[in-house]
Amino acid sequence: MKTDSLATMSPSDRTIVALDFDRGADAVALAKKLQGKVGGVKVGLELFLAEGQPIVRAIGETGHRIFLDLKLHDIPNTVAGAARVAGSLGVWLLTVHASGGEAMVRAAVEAATEGAAAAGEAPPKILAVTVLTSLSEGDLAALGIEGGATATALRWAKVARAAGAAGIVCSPQEAGAMREALGPEAMIVTPGVRPAGSDVGDQARIATPADAIAAGADHLVIGRPIRAADDPVAAAEAITESLT
Repeated sequence: MKTDSLATMSPSDRTIVALDFDRGADAVALAKKLQGKVGGVKVGLELFLAEGQPIVRAIGETGHRIFLDLKLHDIPNTVAGAARVAGSLGVWLLTVHASGGEAMVRAAVEAATEGAAAAGEAPPKILAVTVLTSLSEGDLAALGIEGGATATALRWAKVARAAGAAGIVCSPQEAGAMREALGPEAMIVTPGVRPAGSDVGDQARIATPADAIAAGADHLVIGRPIRAADDPVAAAEAITESLT
């Protein structure tokens, strides 16, 4: 059983691969290839909407820990209902939007724990998504969010942690400030991670895997650089090597 302890986590445990497919067979095939090579896999909106709960269970059967990245954001009662169902699926991590506020995050934490207990599963860790890595400073200003990405992410992260979230999702550019502000116990997960020289796609605030870990991230969410590689296993191993 893998652990989240930084003292015992191997470099390969740091990587979570985003299974951003619209076909369950493709997701399961990649998950099987990456057995023992990464610390977990992410099921996001595209795959979940295409395949539903059965794909979570199918990927779970490959032995991977599952990060269910649904970014729940609604009134507390609605989020609680969704989190309760998600908790019953035996997932490792579940995301909500920190901008939903303290009551919403707390409702997700409590309901996910209830759902897991009823199903005989370990409760998922709730991660609060702060400022999306696709948003630039200009985007935030246009939305009327003052103070910049780092200050905003920190404010939202503190609210989420006070509500019981196990950790947060933030840009690698905010990871250092997050670690300093939240301390060693908070889990920090960073998308927007790209190996040097790779295509940045729609990400605006990025870093290399080694830089993100050095800044304070526990886990890296990496999609296209592994998923679209000619040899996904070799790509995952190269990222692990860059962290040693």
